[in-house]
Amino acid sequence: MMKKIVLATIVALLLPLAVSAQSDDFGLWYSVGAEKKLSQKLSLEAEVELRTLDDAKKTDRWSGSIGADYKINKWVKASAGYTFIYDKKEKRSYSYYDDEDDEDEPWEGKVKKAKCADYWGPRHRFNVDVTASQTIGRWKFSLRERWQYTYRPEKTVTRDVCRYVYDLDGALSDGYPTTEQEQKTYNKKYQSVMRTRFQTEYNIPKCKIDPFANVEFCTSMDDYKVRYTFGFEWKLSKQHVFNVAYRYQDIHEGAGSDSDDEPNMHIVGFGYKFKF
Repeated sequence: MMKKIVLATIVALLLPLAVSAQSDDFGLWYSVGAEKKLSQKLSLEAEVELRTLDDAKKTDRWSGSIGADYKINKWVKASAGYTFIYDKKEKRSYSYYDDEDDEDEPWEGKVKKAKCADYWGPRHRFNVDVTASQTIGRWKFSLRERWQYTYRPEKTVTRDVCRYVYDLDGALSDGYPTTEQEQKTYNKKYQSVMRTRFQTEYNIPKCKIDPFANVEFCTSMDDYKVRYTFGFEWKLSKQHVFNVAYRYQDIHEGAGSDSDDEPNMHIVGFGYKFKF
């Protein structure tokens, strides 16, 4: 029976990838964590995570986090934490203009200038959570509200500036493109996000595997994203817990978006937690 459940879950996780839109990206997320229970109400957690994108061919970011959970009562839990994030940024900008010389020379055509910078940079993230949960039979339902604050320090990088000149027929002129480098400083940024997550879990009788599903809304001043997740948690023992999940990330950006240029993504995540 257990093998059938595992097989059915894996098929369900991979099926959406086969029908995904060509414009959507795919990535793998890996995490390893530990949880220490200090009392019946208080526990500490730590986790490291690695994320990929571009069809899982590029490392996008890694992070390390620490946090604490406090059980206020049977139904409500409060949490707080800090995460250090080191991720890759790809900045692209393009400009077009007419290259006009003096009146004695003809117009040479269109000029395109591309400015490109790839660099790694840190972020500091803080969060405060309140989670309310209720168990009905073998079903568990929960609502988590999280306030998240992220600070990205100022960063000075070297970026490439490429200049392309096209003739009147649209062909690239001789001797182009040309490339040079310049220093560019990206200003520090602050972002405050509210994250609301609805989750349901089911405890299968006489089985170490518990399926779960959730939907999360992440809302900031200028944009929001929605994450749909379902997977299973495998309690190998009281100390060792594994989980596998499929997630779809749907991005909605506004004019002043500061969502780190995240794409719509299909994500498969693998996690392990040690409890002691």
